[in-house]
Amino acid sequence: MYFMETSWIAKHLLAFFLLLVSLVLHEWGHAWVAYHCGDSTPKLAGRVTLNPLPHVDFLGTILFPLICIFTGGGILFGWGKPVPMNPTAFSKPWKWTLANSAGLLGNFLLCLVASFVLTASSQYALLAYTLLQLNAVLIAFNLLPLPGLDGFPIFQHLCRFSEETVLFLERWGFFILLLLINLPIVRTVLFHLVEGIIATFLRISIALYGMLG
Repeated sequence: MYFMETSWIAKHLLAFFLLLVSLVLHEWGHAWVAYHCGDSTPKLAGRVTLNPLPHVDFLGTILFPLICIFTGGGILFGWGKPVPMNPTAFSKPWKWTLANSAGLLGNFLLCLVASFVLTASSQYALLAYTLLQLNAVLIAFNLLPLPGLDGFPIFQHLCRFSEETVLFLERWGFFILLLLINLPIVRTVLFHLVEGIIATFLRISIALYGMLG
């Protein structure tokens, strides 16, 4: 029993640490791209850094993931502190959209890193697969068209949301998100999206193994 409890704690501590790494890289991606697209706001706020502390949001980075772990919700998810940006600092609208969506690039990068690790060493397979799974979940959730998530600027740009719609979603977005993730159809769609992302990067890993073999 003691061994099982120790193993359970170690497994979830590993997942929590990898989630922290993933969230930090996600927020750093926003800050780095925004800064290099002409907005100095993230730099002045100390966010163009891989130091975890400036990116940590107590609710989203610490409390919510721990609730996921100890309630056995079946999915580990969280978020970091939003990166401050000045929309008027971007010379082109697409740069603003890119900066707001850039966190996904960090998650895709970590999925790719996990693919390489799975190819190179079976010793770290559990670590790599956990990293892949966590970032697949973060990618899937961030594609939802709600403020604060990376998918929103893309949908806002494509669908030309009115100012009233944007203000409504910004005000109620968190509660809408809580509602959506508890709808069976949304959970099913997210599940299949996560599985599809994982399968894609596993195929990349298999292809790399074939090339190296």
